[in-house]
Amino acid sequence: MHMDLVSLVVDDYDPAIYFFTEALGFDLVEDSPSLTNDGREKRWVVVRPPGAATGLLLARADGDRQRAAVGDQAAGRVGFFLRVEDFEEAHTRMRGNGVRFVTEPRDEPYGRVAVFLDIAGNRWDLLGPPPSPVSPPA
Repeated sequence: MHMDLVSLVVDDYDPAIYFFTEALGFDLVEDSPSLTNDGREKRWVVVRPPGAATGLLLARADGDRQRAAVGDQAAGRVGFFLRVEDFEEAHTRMRGNGVRFVTEPRDEPYGRVAVFLDIAGNRWDLLGPPPSPVSPPA
């Protein structure tokens, strides 16, 4: 068993696809026409980090309640966690692609971390491995 998708409510599909694929380097897995439960047109858009099992379903906000959730899906907390093997490379690449970081990188027991905002304003942790312990001189 594994988590396949997590919905992320966005203002519009194409800017969100661009952000996740170009700025973050995710793969566009699917972009298919679909219908809402009451028959209106929508799209089924899935992005996923390369090699990851879990992806994001980019869901365009439909109605006032969903529009109000755009950018606040975790009530202002960090709600999403992107783990990378090379923190410095990912941080530099993402900043170069216009990703807005709201904290400077820091070291925590669970790894190197910096908080960034997605296209909608949701807070994410960029997580890398913890720094290697420095061995004391012999």
